[in-house]
Amino acid sequence: MSTPPLQIESVVDQVYAVLRRRILDGELPRGARLRQEALADELGVSRTPLREALRRLAAEGFVVFRPNRGAEVADLTAEDVRVAYEARLVLEPGAARLAARRRPAAELAAMRAAAEAGRAPDGDRGGLAASRDFHLALIRASGNEYLVRLGEALWVPGIAELIYERQAAGPVQVLADADDHARIADAIAAGDADLAEALVRQHIRRALSRLLGLEDR
Repeated sequence: MSTPPLQIESVVDQVYAVLRRRILDGELPRGARLRQEALADELGVSRTPLREALRRLAAEGFVVFRPNRGAEVADLTAEDVRVAYEARLVLEPGAARLAARRRPAAELAAMRAAAEAGRAPDGDRGGLAASRDFHLALIRASGNEYLVRLGEALWVPGIAELIYERQAAGPVQVLADADDHARIADAIAAGDADLAEALVRQHIRRALSRLLGLEDR
């Protein structure tokens, strides 16, 4: 049996991975200016792969490019979080209603798997991965490609991870979210559109309240 060829990580991939980890660890703090010449010298690479890595990070929401300033680590204000969750409150409850009418087996299975994964998350960010998987499966279950595109934009990895970092959910909250997800999946499987929509709206409102320190509305 022939051995498959080894996949050699590109310089861009390596630079991307290093910068992404530094951002998530806080070594590159939110709002910090990324001076490309200094970073290229520090990492021992040319500016070409560095720029490509920064573009990839920008596409994921980790980095922003400012006029006359260059690249900066993305920051999330309370207002950024609020408007993102407002958009989710418009999109996801409606997606849940459509999902309950259609009850697609594959997406329901994905939702249940994500809810179960949330009860035993793998690693520090396993709760985020399970939550993201659940909500994207929920949106896909709507059967509406426009909603799927909008939902994927709201769950861009970098933005989602920065919000998760801000939330700092402990084990108890991660389990509570997994229980919410399971109840939502049950309502969709039962074809109860009213309940599915209400549960999703309540779930997102509670998360927003935790993030902003608001009373549940």
